[in-house]
Amino acid sequence: MRCLLQRVTSASVTVDGDVIGRTGSGLLVLACAMHDDTEANVASMARKLVSLRIFQDEAGKTNRSILDVGGSALIVSQFTLAADTSRGNRPGFSQAAPPDTGRRLYELLCEQVVDLGVPVETGRFGADMQVSLVNDGPMTIWLER
Repeated sequence: MRCLLQRVTSASVTVDGDVIGRTGSGLLVLACAMHDDTEANVASMARKLVSLRIFQDEAGKTNRSILDVGGSALIVSQFTLAADTSRGNRPGFSQAAPPDTGRRLYELLCEQVVDLGVPVETGRFGADMQVSLVNDGPMTIWLER
């Protein structure tokens, strides 16, 4: 599983002009299930997302997790994170999980992050979405499991 995390002060996702998910201070997570991902990959990613110490403590050091700061997450599916740009100028996406598997693993990631104690809102799998965010820091991190 691949995720791009952005520490945000706010983020939202819009579909057909309607805001369907939002978060305040916390994380925007763009998530992509890869073709060989398993439930174990998803569980590992969920644990990493809630434990990663990328929020500031009282001394201004990035020493706190989203759990520590009581933040929330907006998790948006984004199969384009599987892009292969090694040949030519048109990205290939054959490394992404098939849609049914991708949806199942994306939904599982969201459920597991909630189960670990972080409130989650989501995008809509497979939809044309517009994502807005205010990146805090900026702090952007690439994760693979």
